[in-house]
Amino acid sequence: MIELVLASNNKKKIAELGTLLASAASNGISVISLRDIGFDGDIVEDGASFEENALIKALTPASRGYIGIADDSGLCVDALGGAPGIYSARYSGEDANDEKNRQKLLDALRDVPEERRTAHFVCTAALVLPECSHFEIPEAWRIPDELAARRGLDPCRAMVVRGECEGRILSRERGDGGFGYDPLFWYPAFDATFAEIPGEQKNLVSHRGRAMRAFTDRLAAILKE
Repeated sequence: MIELVLASNNKKKIAELGTLLASAASNGISVISLRDIGFDGDIVEDGASFEENALIKALTPASRGYIGIADDSGLCVDALGGAPGIYSARYSGEDANDEKNRQKLLDALRDVPEERRTAHFVCTAALVLPECSHFEIPEAWRIPDELAARRGLDPCRAMVVRGECEGRILSRERGDGGFGYDPLFWYPAFDATFAEIPGEQKNLVSHRGRAMRAFTDRLAAILKE
């Protein structure tokens, strides 16, 4: 049995990834949490990009001898120079929550016309192999040398996959589903916000769905070698 440690203690996220892996890879793979390996501390995400922050999180289990996987995601609004970006989860400050973050975004875009309210969601999924692993990342999938050097990694041990989804920020919330910025993110192909469509429909086009499908396909190929 190959154990993968998701750098999270979110049970829903762990179950979701386990399901994705089961459909992409052969049996013999299990996904466990940081708590399962005895890690209850905080991970300082001080990277300069989604890719780097995902790597930082995946490095936590990898540095303890496990295959580490993690994701990082956020919303980038063109009229705000890409903000909130990597700060999406804490956009409204130390006591940030989804409602406060959405309100701050609406306030920031109050005078921005509809045609300039374009935005995109980003999700990056990272894999970091421990030094003791006999697996190796194919050259075409490895992280850039510069990023590897900044995090003290051998490029053959790390991979990051990125998924994006284009849309527009509305001037008021619509829908009761989803989470985060979903009630404000209008997806033109569906003429609806991410909070107005079923989760399975959202996953077909979302940044996270796109990133995780590519990630699980690559991960399955690596673990079969």
